[in-house]
Order: sequence, then C-alpha cells, then structure tokens
Amino acid sequence: MVRFKFIMCTFSMIVVMAHCQQQGPETIPTIGVNWGLLSTNPIDPHIVVNMLKENAIKKVKIFDTDPWILSAFSGTDIEVMVGIPNDQLKKISGDMDEAEDWVKNNVSKHMHDGGVNIRYVSVGNEAFLTAYNGSFVKTTFPAMENIQKALNNAGLGNKIKVTSALNADVYDTTTDKPSGGHFRKDIYDAMKQIVKFLDENNSPFLVNIYPFLSLYQNDDFPKDYAFFDSTSRTITDNNERYSNVFDANLDTLAWALKKAGHPKVSIMIGEIGWPTDGNKHATIANAKRFYSGFLKKWASKKGSPLRPEPKVAYLFSLVDENTKSVAPGNFERHWGMFRYDGKPKFPIDLSGKDREKMLVGAKGIRYLEKKWCVLSKDIKNMSSVGPAVSYACSSGDCTSLGPGCSCASLNEAGNASFAFNQFFQNNEQSVEACDFDGLATIVEKDPTPSNGNCVFPIQIQSGGTMLRGKTYMVKGLLIGFLLFFITFI
Repeated sequence: MVRFKFIMCTFSMIVVMAHCQQQGPETIPTIGVNWGLLSTNPIDPHIVVNMLKENAIKKVKIFDTDPWILSAFSGTDIEVMVGIPNDQLKKISGDMDEAEDWVKNNVSKHMHDGGVNIRYVSVGNEAFLTAYNGSFVKTTFPAMENIQKALNNAGLGNKIKVTSALNADVYDTTTDKPSGGHFRKDIYDAMKQIVKFLDENNSPFLVNIYPFLSLYQNDDFPKDYAFFDSTSRTITDNNERYSNVFDANLDTLAWALKKAGHPKVSIMIGEIGWPTDGNKHATIANAKRFYSGFLKKWASKKGSPLRPEPKVAYLFSLVDENTKSVAPGNFERHWGMFRYDGKPKFPIDLSGKDREKMLVGAKGIRYLEKKWCVLSKDIKNMSSVGPAVSYACSSGDCTSLGPGCSCASLNEAGNASFAFNQFFQNNEQSVEACDFDGLATIVEKDPTPSNGNCVFPIQIQSGGTMLRGKTYMVKGLLIGFLLFFITFI
C-alpha cells in the first residue's frame, strides 16, 4: 500500500509539473537577450540558463566563447550567438590557420548531439566606433571572411551565420531624416565590403540602436520621441511618418543599405534597451515605459515604415555589470533587466501583452554574510574622508551616486558609507577592505535607506564557490533519496 501511494503521489506531481510548464511564461519568439559578464562576481552560468528557461527566453547573445559559459547551454534549445572580441581580429584576419583553430576550438567542439545550439558568430563588437580611431577598420572584414571560410570547411557554413555587431554610428543622415541616410565616409569602403558579404551569405546586418543615448547626449531632444507611446512629435519623410526615434534610426540604415547597393540585406537588432541608474534619464520608470512600448510593438510584428517585416532583437541586457567601462557614462553598469544578483528590477512582460508582471528571478543565488562596511560614527571631520572615498570608488562601483541617480539623496556621510561598502563587498568582505585608516567599520544592520531605490548591496558568492556549493547539495540530495527508498520502499 505504501508503494502504491508513493507511485500515485509521484504521478500526481508529474501531472502538476506538466500543467505548470504549459502555463509558463510567454516570450515573443523573435526576442532574445544579451548576457555580459563584466562583473566582480558573475552569476553561475547554470543558474542564468535556468533563469532564461523559466522566462521562456530562447535566444541569447554573448560576447566571447568562454567554455564555462557555453557548456551551460549544452542540451538546451536556446539559440546562441557567440562573439569574437576586437583584440582577436588582427590575428584572425591575417592568418587562415588562426581562423581554422578558432572555429575548431570555439564552435565545432560544441556542435554535436546534446551540444550547444550556436547559430551566429559576431566578428568584433562595435569595432567601427569613432572612439577607436579606425583601429579595427582594416581587420574586421578580412576576419569575417576567414571565419566564414573556416565554418564552410568545417561543414557548418549553412547552419551558422557570420556577422559583426555594429553601432548605429556607422551611418548618418545629411538631412536629419531617414532618406538622407548613408554610411560614414571614413569607413565607407569597409562597410561596402561587409554589406556585400552579408548579402552574398544571407547573413543579417547586426545593429545596436539606443534611443536612450538620444536623450543622454542632447538635453534638448524631445523626450517622448525616445519612446513608443506618444504622437506628440512626428516627422514626415517621403510620405512616411515617424513617431519615435527607433523607427527613424532603423530606416536611416535601410536607406544607407539601399545607397550602398544592397537594399535587401536583412536587419537584426543586436542591442536595444534602457538603463536604470547612473543618469537622470536612466530610471526604472523610464526603463519600464521603454520596454513596455518596444515589446508591444515587437509583438505586433510591425517594423519600421521601410522595413515592416518582423525582426529578431536582443534586449540589452540581462543583468547589471559592475565592472563595465564608464567612459561612455555611469549608466553603462545598469543596463540589466535584473540586478547583479538576478533579482528583477521592474515589471516587464516579454510576451508584449503589457501585463503587470515580474520576470522570474535567479534561483539558487548564495550571498556573502550579512555584513556592511560604513563610515564610523566617531568621524566628525569629513575633510579627511574625501581621499578615502575616491580610493574606494576607483575599484568599487559608485555610479549610483550623483545627481539624478538612485542614491542621490544620501548626505556626505551616506556617500562615504556607500563607497566603502562597495569596495568591501567587491573584496569578498575582507576585514582589511573595511579599514580606510580607521574611517570605516563593519556593521550587521542593513544601512540601506528605507525609502527610494538606493541599495547597499551584499555581494553574491563567486561562480567557483557556487559550483562547490552545488556539488555538496547534489551529494546531500542523493543521500536523502537513498535513505528515503531504504526506509519506505
């Protein structure tokens, strides 16, 4: 009788689990996410992959081919786009053997039954940014050619497409309207080669478009034009009307492709999103508004006036990255839909139905101890604190401080405590990391303000520690199941 009850209970659980899976989250099929790991303590890849599954996200774009990351996708149906960093373009462009080795070691070995579903290779990442002063102009296209040849030689050329993630600054307009669109003069020859290559190989033009930057770079830019829910600002161009900067930007690219002689090259959105901190426009409210409008648009399968066909778009990004360069702006570390620890920031409906629902957060996250480093209460002379704060911020993340940011309401002592704690957490809560010549002290009471979005975080355990913890957990579960069956079966 005990055995029968156990079987019936197990059967009931299977039925319930199957029902839950059927009622799981929905995601627009053409929506993917970017996942970057520029963090002091990145989330364990297996936890991230499970988070993608639980949110029904089946497309992901990563920026290299770290085996620690790729192995987590083995046996899943998630489509993966891998990247070749810019610093590898020179050797791959100049040596076919290097390209062959790269494909063998980073792609071919994963392409087997139960392996990784790699579908795209992005050769370089925004390699033509004006900030790079032409450093990669002569190597990007040759590297793309060599990787394509290497994929063909490996028998993967039909399954895996080669492209290059390009920033929208590779094209411009002479008229402030889409029809004036053209590729930049300084890279025109290289862009002609790339576009011809994409056309011949049926590969997509991968472009990163950020309406947020229009606001960030120009205080006079009409705010509503950066979103999708307003008609207060429109422009007309050759009888086409544009009510948002994204559509206008996309059709500027369409015109540039047409003028370059390849009007039918497909377009894929490599990055699009909205940051939540680090700038007065980078707020949770604005991010929620942007994603709501963009996802409703994407669900309707309505593109831009010149490119109305459905397209794939990779949201930027999955989680915050606290070691990204802040050269473009402090907001760079806050693009995530999830916080550094995998907690969702705001309601977002990836089905595009605009329901007020939170994404499914990361499960299995383990934190360091509940300890914070703050300015000592005994410090009265704040003039001695400045240099220590500067030092803490030089290797900690202080981008939430400053006008318009989430912790802007902190006083001088609060700013110091925030900076000290960031340094302390990033150094694994080392006692030595909370000294600052006697200015700081460790506390066990959360100093996070009771109001607003300012957070004094506790660092998560690093991936290596997580993996060890998971091993112990699995061993414990196996012992538990063994004891159960010995006792009751």
